[in-house]
Amino acid sequence: MAISAAQVKELREITGAGMMDCKKALTECDGDVQKSIDWLRENGLAKAEKKSGRIAAEGLAKILIDGNTACMVEVNSETDFVAKNEQFIALLDLTLDTIIKSDAKTVEEALALPTADGTLNDSFINAVATIGENITLRRFEKVVKNDDEIFGQYTHQGGRITAVTVLKGTTDEQVAKNMAMQVASMNPTYVSRNDMPQEVIEHEKAVQEGIVANDENLANKPDKVKAGIVEGRLSKSLQDMCLVDQEFFLDTDKKCGQYLSENGAEVLCFVKYTVGEGIEKKEDDFAAEVAAIASGN
Repeated sequence: MAISAAQVKELREITGAGMMDCKKALTECDGDVQKSIDWLRENGLAKAEKKSGRIAAEGLAKILIDGNTACMVEVNSETDFVAKNEQFIALLDLTLDTIIKSDAKTVEEALALPTADGTLNDSFINAVATIGENITLRRFEKVVKNDDEIFGQYTHQGGRITAVTVLKGTTDEQVAKNMAMQVASMNPTYVSRNDMPQEVIEHEKAVQEGIVANDENLANKPDKVKAGIVEGRLSKSLQDMCLVDQEFFLDTDKKCGQYLSENGAEVLCFVKYTVGEGIEKKEDDFAAEVAAIASGN
């Protein structure tokens, strides 16, 4: 039977599937919209499996705070365009709401949690089927505080970078937020040297010794001078790794430790996510893609 543009439009609005997929579904189901929805879902699930191997390095990270628990998740997509999609954002919110109420410790446990679709994994599969990109739950982390402690949170670039901190000794939310902003912008690894494993210090010292040993300008310097240079560079490198030793981004004449002390505060821990960090992104060959489309491949 002939399929009208109105039918295709209706089915597309209901399912979010592509125009040609909607037309094919309606053709296969003799114009029955309800059957076409099922057909798209059934075939969409198969497509979702095929998309699962594609690199998803874009997306969003988001923080949800519920009482004394903060939860941060990163959900990835293949393109930043899809990360702005309302369905993608709804999936991100569903993921946060589902995980924060659970005892899940791993991504696998989180994906097995119940949702209206069956499980959270089913919700992801349905999103892949309708949006048309690989979408994955990459990671999540929960942070729990005591009643006399305070959360600070900060989101940058609409969710590309997120950070949460836990402070004690203050009830000033701005101080807590400032520390979250410090974490997001200056990327410390540890709160202080006390949290830094000895092997990290030894490794960094070895790196600095190698740099000095290979510097031709220092070749004729006495060993004592070289050792002093290594210690100076090591101290600077370790300071950059530690939150309290970093220059405070709002007043570079102060260290973060001084700012915290002035406010009677102490940072207990922090978590920072940068979307896509550590994922090897695919470099698309645009000319080849155009050629493939032109050739019908």
